[in-house]
Amino acid sequence: MEEIKSPAAPQIQIEIDEATAQGIYMNLAMIGHTENEIVIDFIFIQPQAPKAKVRSRVITSPSHAKRLAVALQDNIAKYEARFGEIKVHAEPEKKVGFYN
Repeated sequence: MEEIKSPAAPQIQIEIDEATAQGIYMNLAMIGHTENEIVIDFIFIQPQAPKAKVRSRVITSPSHAKRLAVALQDNIAKYEARFGEIKVHAEPEKKVGFYN
């Protein structure tokens, strides 16, 4: 009897330019959604600064956002297993952090 093999998943080559590879620092994220999209704005707010700018905006589907949330949870669990629990402090009076 001959074994039926499923086709292998195609290999995806991902490239990243130097500027993108440098990354950006952010300490605030704002998340909004419609029925079909989830929008995540990544923001850096400086202490005592009266305003901040969105440094990057990601627009994705709800299913991709859910897969991202699962991947983040998995990576945080692996991080904490290796380096210890990540402490989350109480919200400061001036709200800086992640909101939805």
